[in-house]
Amino acid sequence: MKTIVALFLLFGLQLAAQDMESCPMHKEHMKEASQHQADVEKHGDEAMGFPHDKTTHHFRLYSDGGAIEVTVNDSQDSQNVQAIRSHLTHIVTMFSNGDFSIPMFVHDQVPPGVPVMKEKRAEISYSFEELPAGGKVRIKATNPDALKAIHDFLRFQIEDHHTGDTTDIGSSYHTPNATNKSGVSDEQRSQYLNGEGMGLAKAPNSTTIPARGTSWTSL
Repeated sequence: MKTIVALFLLFGLQLAAQDMESCPMHKEHMKEASQHQADVEKHGDEAMGFPHDKTTHHFRLYSDGGAIEVTVNDSQDSQNVQAIRSHLTHIVTMFSNGDFSIPMFVHDQVPPGVPVMKEKRAEISYSFEELPAGGKVRIKATNPDALKAIHDFLRFQIEDHHTGDTTDIGSSYHTPNATNKSGVSDEQRSQYLNGEGMGLAKAPNSTTIPARGTSWTSL
């Protein structure tokens, strides 16, 4: 019985593949998808100030928001490390102000989640952190609508940039053993930046933009 079911499944897959190949628009669709990917990469290079083929993007979904991570492929590429950090610091300021013009330019559309992220910007916080080979933007919220919008935005980024990152919501401490130049782990650093103590001096190379209505002294 299992053999018969397997044969039916195989036959069905073969028919589906043949139908796709025989579709008169199949080649056109493939051409459009290839052109879109080339446009995303070209616009990304122009908007971000560093080449996509020398850097790697990752998009993380967390229960309290998510993160955008960018690192160089060559650890000795100090020029692009600085370019990444400059760009992500700029992104923190822009997103905090409800300005998503860069992702709209890169993807040639309004990414999913952006309208709500603009509307709920007072309830979303963005912060920048250095990574040894680049940096990341941490995005946090507690409002359910804002969280859904953040996750929709990051899932779109994963799909359109073809990063291969999981679209599942996971732990915010995915690299607990990573350390920065001071020898403090990313988890410890994030805990302090998130107001969880640690008895550490706040790292001077971290930039946090609070949600609107939150004073700097309360961070």
